[in-house]
Amino acid sequence: MVQIVRVYAGPDGESHFEDLTAEQFAEIVNNVGSGDIKLNSRPAGPDSDYHNAPRLQYVVNLSGIAEFEVADGTVKRLNPGDVLIAEDVTGHGHIARSIGNDFRVSLAVPLKG
Repeated sequence: MVQIVRVYAGPDGESHFEDLTAEQFAEIVNNVGSGDIKLNSRPAGPDSDYHNAPRLQYVVNLSGIAEFEVADGTVKRLNPGDVLIAEDVTGHGHIARSIGNDFRVSLAVPLKG
């Protein structure tokens, strides 16, 4: 089963997760914004520090395992085929890390604001 996770900034300024259904994602996926669709490939490496999403976007994890963490300690692990909807362009942000030694490949698609 594909996991679809939204990360967003709440009124408290912290990033939070919300699990979405395929039906909810279907409403989002057709809301493509301007900007490049990016194919990212990165080796396993050190964790990022807290950072915000660079833009409203959804990211499809194509290979490798990604893990995301928000300030309250909640962690979501995304496997190939899983989707992260990144909306926390403001606030404290989230941590991203690659798990294992494999390259992580993902496809990032911009969303309208």
